Amino acid sequence: MTQASGDFELTMDELRTVARFAAESAQPLLSAFEADAPDDRRPRAALVAAWVFADGAPRTNMQRVTALDAHRAAKEIGSEIGQLAARACGDAAAAAYLHPIARATQVGHILRAAACAARVAELDADGDEAAAAQSIKSTCDRATSVLLDVLGRYPAAPVGKSRLAQIMSTLDVSLRRREP
Repeated sequence: MTQASGDFELTMDELRTVARFAAESAQPLLSAFEADAPDDRRPRAALVAAWVFADGAPRTNMQRVTALDAHRAAKEIGSEIGQLAARACGDAAAAAYLHPIARATQVGHILRAAACAARVAELDADGDEAAAAQSIKSTCDRATSVLLDVLGRYPAAPVGKSRLAQIMSTLDVSLRRREP
């Protein structure tokens, strides 16, 4: 089994688990982006690239390129929900290249797509934080022991000032309370 080198080891199977988790988080958001920008296929391409890798294909430049393209799409769309959706799709593709280095910033590659989904749920509920809390609970319920083990190799997510960063930190704490 191929391993990436760094502060610890990550197998390709572990990276696929992370990519699948991120893709599952991003998938329901894609339609929101496409409703705002029906001709922009970049987030869809990133999500396809994430699923291709998660389903067993080798990781290639396709995941990197489509991730960057989806993040560019996020910067170009005007709505916050569209931005979050495109970013989640880009993060799903980028998960194939999660670095095995013990830095808190790497946690975003694992959890940001799910945090984006929780923020979208909150925005869809007119800012009701209970919707984000329910999304976080659902995310925790579908986290596998492999995902929890990988997350546990990294320091806690940084606590930021933005609502998305706060949600990601809450999600991180909630997942770490579960046992792998």
